[in-house]
This record gives sequence, structure tokens and C-alpha cells, in this order.
Amino acid sequence: MKRLLTRYLWAGAMLGVGGTLLSAPAAAQVHLIAQGRLASGGGDKAANTAAPLENGVAGNRLGGLGSALAYAGCDTFLALPDRGPNAKAWNAALDNTDSYITRFQTLRLTLHATPHDAHWPFRLQPALRQTTLLWSSSALVYGPGAAPVLNRAGHDYFTGRSDGFSADHASDWPADARLDPESLRISNDGRTLYIGDEYGPHLYRFDRQTGRRLGVIKLPAWLAVAHPAPTGHAETHHNRQGRVGNHGLEGLAISPDGTVLFGAMQGALIQDGGNHGAYARLLRIDLRSGRVQSFAYPLTRTSGRHGHARYSGISEIVAVNDHQLLVDERDGGGLGGKHPARVKRIYEVDLAGATPLGQAHGQAALGRHALGKHLFVDLVKRLGAHGVTPAQVPEKIEGMAFGPDVRWQGKAWHTLYVSTDNDFLDRVDGKPNPDRFFVLAFAPSDLPGYRAQQRAAACRRGS
Repeated sequence: MKRLLTRYLWAGAMLGVGGTLLSAPAAAQVHLIAQGRLASGGGDKAANTAAPLENGVAGNRLGGLGSALAYAGCDTFLALPDRGPNAKAWNAALDNTDSYITRFQTLRLTLHATPHDAHWPFRLQPALRQTTLLWSSSALVYGPGAAPVLNRAGHDYFTGRSDGFSADHASDWPADARLDPESLRISNDGRTLYIGDEYGPHLYRFDRQTGRRLGVIKLPAWLAVAHPAPTGHAETHHNRQGRVGNHGLEGLAISPDGTVLFGAMQGALIQDGGNHGAYARLLRIDLRSGRVQSFAYPLTRTSGRHGHARYSGISEIVAVNDHQLLVDERDGGGLGGKHPARVKRIYEVDLAGATPLGQAHGQAALGRHALGKHLFVDLVKRLGAHGVTPAQVPEKIEGMAFGPDVRWQGKAWHTLYVSTDNDFLDRVDGKPNPDRFFVLAFAPSDLPGYRAQQRAAACRRGS
């Protein structure tokens, strides 16, 4: 089986790095082998946060699990809700955000073979095992009256409420209490979590066992906005540089040896075209030296004309090795969106030999150094083959993680798990809307550069 090496750039031309014309070999044989669902509506394990939020929703409502997904070994995964259940309107001046305490969920995702089911050869059984709240031992800045009642001396919780920032600092000020966690990876020893935030953007280290923030990984200042605001619209329109509102550090990957993180901005920076920008930034962060490089990733155009076009966004990335990434791109269509799903695709991109952007800004400059990308799998088509129409495809396919290898059809296969963010809504358009998990299987020849993350401990039977 060969990899699909079709290259896409924003204009739709088949161009690679530096504008080299490329050919299009045959497609990879990526199989959809399992699905699982975890219904929203109940509470998670943090019962002490169950008091109603400002919008009346329970503070421990289970949902939104698929914003990020990280593999912890065996059948254990960590899932990351974002800033909370803000789909219910209560205060537009705060983007309807509330004082939800941000957290991560520990899940068991167990695969069971179903040898008599030709359609789904495996069944995925999700189960919630633990909820861990995120907090800081140093004081945080909250909006008026928004400090969580659970706070105590030396123990301030991060929340999703958008006014939890200091107006005297840029949006990357680490004392801000607001946190919109959208990306998550685990260190090789399993003890430390790296969490990417949209508000700053921030990149924080947390203790996996306690949820305490351990440190801040410094990102380039030009990713932040100088004048933070409680709404994404105001932040975008009152700044000339930095991330577009709610388009921060959406994706995060870790190299197999654990020494490098890769970050992905959801869309173009304000100085790179903003809402009409064709290129998002991929970051390479060396954890030993602190050096950060950025690269131009070409987004898929979904509508409009040049200068007023709209593009898909990046929702997640995973590291194939120390220079190749898989990138999850999606539009706003599907179940819960305004139109049927069109772009839910996973692309492969290679940073080896690519030109870092340095101080280059603006669409023209980014276009000169844009990466090539290879389609790995089209999820709309793959789900369609299983009877899921474009209107039924979940809008927010946002989490992605390599999982354990499986034995199927007499061969060993690698797996890629993807997850959805249901915005804490148990029903959409009258239809059930659980958090969903899908398992993709691919042969080693379909991604020959793949190297699994090095982990400190092997799985034990029954663990």
C-alpha cells in the first residue's frame, strides 16, 4: 500500500515546498475499525464543583471531552474539555463563558474484537475513571466576582471565564486565571502534562497526579495580543498583531523521545491575514534549549475569493517522528454546524528541510515558505463508507492520538484514535450528540516514518 502524496495549497494547486510541482500517487489504505460513545448530561468525578454555574448548568457537567486526546499507555487516555459549557447564552459580553473550573478527564478506552461484524471489526468501550482539576499555587487574576469558591490560600483554580485577565499586560500574562485548554500531551515518564491554551496563547506544564501548574513554556510574544478583551471579536478587531480571538494554540504534539513539542495555531495570525488568512503557524519547541521555530502551514480554502476567502482550521496535530506530523483540519460543517461537513481531513506534513519563518510576517512572506502537505485520510469519506452522511458527521473532530497496535486480518496494525467535542450538549437539532471516539487502523507501510512515543513503563495485564 502506498501513501497518498497529493499536495494541497490554499489556491488548490498541487505545489510542494518552494512551489515545486508534484505528482499524486495512490491513496493510503486507512481503515475505520471501531467507534465508541460517551453520553453527556451527567456529572464527572469532581462532585465538589457541581454547584450551578452563572448560566445554570452544573459545574461538573460531563461533556466536551474531545477537545484533545492523549495516550497514556495500555488502554488509558486523557481527554481534555475546553473552557466549559458556554453554549447556553447568558452574557454575550463574556462570550457566554462561565466560571467552569478547567480540568482533564482520565478515560479507559477498551477495544473488543467483534469477529462476526464485517462492518465494525472492533467495538470501543469508553469509561470515565477520574477527573483532575487544574490549579496554580501562585495567585491568579479573575474577573469581578468570578473567583471559584473552592479557592484557598496557595490554591487558585483556572476557569474558562473570559474576563479573567489583567488589562495591564498582554494576553500571554501567566497570572491570568482564564484558561481555554485545547491541546494536551504527556511526558515520556507519564508524570507531566503539557497543555496548550487559546486565550494566551499559553503553553503550561501541569502535574498529572495533582493538576498543579508546574511551569510556563515561553512562546514568541507576537503570538499574543497586546490588548486582551472578554470577547474574541474585540480582541481581533482592537489589535494589529497576535492570534485571532479563540484561535490560539489548538494543537500540540510531542516527539517520540519527548524532547520536542510541536504546536499548531488554529488559524492565521492577525498580521498574517486574520480570519481571511491562508496560512497557520506550526511551532517547533525544543524543551532543552527553549528555542522556538515557526513554519507556514497552508490551510484548505472552503469558500470565498482571494482576499475575502475562508479557510478550514487546525484542530490537532500528532508527531509521527521528530520531523513529520499529522494535522487534523476541519471546517464548521456537520452535526451542530451550519452546513454538511466537507473538510474533516488528516494531512501529513514534514518539517525536515523546511524553511523556518524567523521574523517573517504577512501572507506573501508565509506563502513563499509554505510547507507541502499530503492527504492521509478524508474522514468525511471514511465515515460515509460506514453510513454516516456529511450532515451527521460530528462538527468538531478535535482530538487525535496514536494508540496501541492491534492484530487484525492476521496482521499487526497501528492505530490512530480521534475524538469529538460535543460542546457539552447531549442533543443537537433533536438528535443525540454524545462525545464520540473513532479508531483508525493503518499498516506500517502507510506511514513508514512512524515511531511510537517512548514510555517509562510497559503495560501489565489488567492495568
